[in-house]
Amino acid sequence: MPVNHAWKLVSRPQGLVKESDFQWVQEDIPELGDRQILVRNIYLSLDPTNRTWMEPFDTYVPMLPLGAVMRGITLGVVEASTTPRFAVGDLVRGFGGWQEYFAGDPVGWAKIDPPAGLPVPAVLATMGHIGLTAWFGLMDIGQPKPGETLVVSAAAGAVGSLAGQMGKIAGCRVVGIAGSNEKCEWLKTELGFDSAINYKQEKIAEALARECPKGIDIDFENVGGEIMDAVFGRLNLKARVILCGLISQYNAGRPVSGPSNFSNLLTKRVRLQGFIVSDYMQRFPEAEAQISEWLSAGRLKYKVDVVEGLPQAPAGLNKLFAGTNTGKLIVRVFREV
Repeated sequence: MPVNHAWKLVSRPQGLVKESDFQWVQEDIPELGDRQILVRNIYLSLDPTNRTWMEPFDTYVPMLPLGAVMRGITLGVVEASTTPRFAVGDLVRGFGGWQEYFAGDPVGWAKIDPPAGLPVPAVLATMGHIGLTAWFGLMDIGQPKPGETLVVSAAAGAVGSLAGQMGKIAGCRVVGIAGSNEKCEWLKTELGFDSAINYKQEKIAEALARECPKGIDIDFENVGGEIMDAVFGRLNLKARVILCGLISQYNAGRPVSGPSNFSNLLTKRVRLQGFIVSDYMQRFPEAEAQISEWLSAGRLKYKVDVVEGLPQAPAGLNKLFAGTNTGKLIVRVFREV
């Protein structure tokens, strides 16, 4: 039986995470009990919400205690099973954590059957929580209509890049906000966005006035802060704000002041709704079927940004907050599938 290597959270980060906030440990893999599984984690998803899970309070999941394996979503292969739900060799997705092996009860684990031709790493970029978040956020909360203007912040990220493409499929004019000329070019030339704004080079309010002359009907909000404030200033009557994330605030370390344009939500009768993708668990098959169809038809494109090796997970997570990743950020834990 191989040993397990893992990152355990040992201190609450202040600002960006540091490797010293974790402890690298080597442990024996426990023998399975009844109706349990052993999963070899092949890929680990790095997501902005990982940072919120390190805080000393409950979020939409219970607080992670110090000394516990860092929480994370993984894609892996079943190596052993004592439950009829899973067989050896199954490709599965679940909360495997920042570790090489998961051994325990298969609560929340699901067998994955990717569309023909879809590379295994791309499952985390399209078919997992990322694609589901984009689909339910846009389709259920945003309710896009042909001809409407959709603005997506963090548009070159995993969720944003899919949400924008889904908006185009729905017939929207899509404007993305990203942090480099290269990302903006990718959004326009590869993903089909109508326009893209580099918020590091332009005043965002002026750029939105130019690119959204008829106002904004849907805001797929991933960032918060000044960008969200500028978007709020151009919202149309009965606009919808999909509050998916607030990545600009996760390392703030202190309370963040509210948006100055918040009153626009009242005067324009805007609907703002936050959501967590697990709210839609009973409807996952509906979204997965549609996403699979779009992928097979070549209507959705993606990019996978791979960090090599589990030891690089703490440093890799900070790529999300530095804005140096494009597409879905993952860690390759094991090279072989």
